[in-house]
Amino acid sequence: MKKFTCVQDIGNLHDAVAEALAIKKDRFAHVELGRNKTLMMIFFNSSLRTRLSTQKAAMNLGMNVIVLDVNQGAWKLETERGVIMDGDKAEHLLEAIPVMGSYCDIIGVRSFAGLTNKAEDYEERIIEQFIRYSGRPVFSMEAATRHPLQSFADLITIEEHKRTERPKVVLTWAPHPKALPQAVPNSFAEWMNATDYDFVIANPEGYDLAPEFVGKAKVTHDQDEALRGADFVYAKNWSAYAAPNYGKVLSTDRSWTISTEKMALTNNAFFMHCLPVRRNMIVTDDVIEAPTSLVIPEAANREISATVVLKRLLEELKIEN
Repeated sequence: MKKFTCVQDIGNLHDAVAEALAIKKDRFAHVELGRNKTLMMIFFNSSLRTRLSTQKAAMNLGMNVIVLDVNQGAWKLETERGVIMDGDKAEHLLEAIPVMGSYCDIIGVRSFAGLTNKAEDYEERIIEQFIRYSGRPVFSMEAATRHPLQSFADLITIEEHKRTERPKVVLTWAPHPKALPQAVPNSFAEWMNATDYDFVIANPEGYDLAPEFVGKAKVTHDQDEALRGADFVYAKNWSAYAAPNYGKVLSTDRSWTISTEKMALTNNAFFMHCLPVRRNMIVTDDVIEAPTSLVIPEAANREISATVVLKRLLEELKIEN
């Protein structure tokens, strides 16, 4: 594996999950693989789980780790060509990227959608420049349109807890006070569509995801209909995708909040969320604190998904060298 930005990069999902579960039993089995190798983690946006889990994964593999917060500990970076740099941005990404690449063996990048220019976001300009110009294997720690480390951890979690071979998995929009990117729901949908699960997306009118991510999923604007018989409920807010409302909040309808009453419609479903979560907006206290809440095991599996990805990138480097 030379890069990791989407489900296609991971290959066979059954093999990937099997590898993840083996690593979970012995996290340090491949500690020699990363000896004298350096991971650089570059954050254009804040992080808690991604930073901690990915750094822990690198340590599991014996790697050195460098962490750069672009907006706190570096020069402000210009990302566009043709700009006269007479403002507060002192360095261009096109010089910064190859410099970063010269200090490490693998690069992880976290850069959210701006939510003002759909074309720019969906072209993934930031991470694509790292792939093109760094000279190093690059993986996504969340980009404008996808969050594959999270979705891989979600898949591992479902596989560990499913009670039937083909569970019904529901991705449901839930209210939030701010405009959020579509990266997590896009990515979750992409990974679920790569399985044979019964996959349903529920969202209000105006919140349909991009068709390439919806894929073969059933889409409904009736949340109760979607929740009936569900085995897993993945709640997440996202802003509007379709023009002319891209990046906007169209609704904060609290009737979409996942509550005990909503969960009673399900097949005693497990509750999932990527965290951080706005309690009593996305989900009520009683649901997220219930025994069927998987938010903590799901977050813990971020270490496992990152370990698998880094292991595969290191193995490719070993072959090339």
